[in-house]
Amino acid sequence: MAEEEQKLESPKEEKKKGGKLKWIIILVLVLGLGGGGGYFAYTKFFSGNAGDAANATKEAGEEGSDEEAGEEGETGMTSLPTFVVNLADPLGRRYLKLSMDVEVKGLETVEELTKAEPKIRDTVILLLSSKTFADLSTMENKLLLKNEIVERLNQVLGGSKVLRVYFTEMVVQ
Repeated sequence: MAEEEQKLESPKEEKKKGGKLKWIIILVLVLGLGGGGGYFAYTKFFSGNAGDAANATKEAGEEGSDEEAGEEGETGMTSLPTFVVNLADPLGRRYLKLSMDVEVKGLETVEELTKAEPKIRDTVILLLSSKTFADLSTMENKLLLKNEIVERLNQVLGGSKVLRVYFTEMVVQ
């Protein structure tokens, strides 16, 4: 009788182990399918919108330059220093840390950017500190912020020398 109880317990233990293995396999499959679906949704819906916004930024940066509209001249890239500002939230407890790279027309514009760095820092700090958390929370608003920064930098440098701005780090706390 004791042997029969041991035999009955053994299959139950084996079923429990098999049950755990079955749940682990199901969990891995669900996570894999969820990840694949998320990747598909990102590439199908979000990456296309970012390309359209980049084209809109390019068009906004090239407005008013009739001479250079058809020409693709040399472009230069430079990094601006990191900006840390208080956001314009009611309680004043939110901060924004932003690092960005700037694409400009011609390599001489990179030197102009370096020389005008105090003016550029002032302009960008005033722009960023006027924003609230809600102004920076959506992707669309971040793209609008990029366009605003391009416009402000072009005002400081004169003309349409700044083509695009790339955020390399953006932290809102």
